[in-house]
Amino acid sequence: MTLFGAVTLAFALSACGGSGGEEKDGRAPSPGVSKSESSADADAGPPEGGRPISEVNGNGITLTVDSAVRDGGGFLTVSGKVTNNKGALWLAGEWKSDERELSKSAGSMAGATVVDTAGKKKYLILRDTSGRCLCTMFEGGIDPNESVDWFAQFPAPPAETSKVQLQVPTMPPATIEISEG
Repeated sequence: MTLFGAVTLAFALSACGGSGGEEKDGRAPSPGVSKSESSADADAGPPEGGRPISEVNGNGITLTVDSAVRDGGGFLTVSGKVTNNKGALWLAGEWKSDERELSKSAGSMAGATVVDTAGKKKYLILRDTSGRCLCTMFEGGIDPNESVDWFAQFPAPPAETSKVQLQVPTMPPATIEISEG
């Protein structure tokens, strides 16, 4: 399946899912996750043994990766925790995507990518039909010394790829091992 086909499938699947409800302004609910909510994938927590599969620090923020699961539908869901070690509210503005289509996903994981270094391929974050990333939206920011669950979905690299690098703007790359879901 081509990248275009995988993204098209992601749009179709995301358009079919959810509660079908609308927000007060008539828009469909955002696929993002607020501080008080988390996705089922993010609830999975660290792998057996309680240790994250990767952790990186940058600019007073700690990004922990607890899982990277490839599912049968061709998607890779990466999840973990973000901890604000700064002395002030963090709004995640520097993690936004430069893509115009993802402008509605400011304050989110929208700028994240997955790089298959062996296959020399970069995978951009998936998005829904409204142009929002299939990732956590840090609505209202993260307070000092607070940790919040996060998730991000990407097209899955080929089955023979077992390790990739998660790249989030302003953070060093995090090498992660993919598990099969």
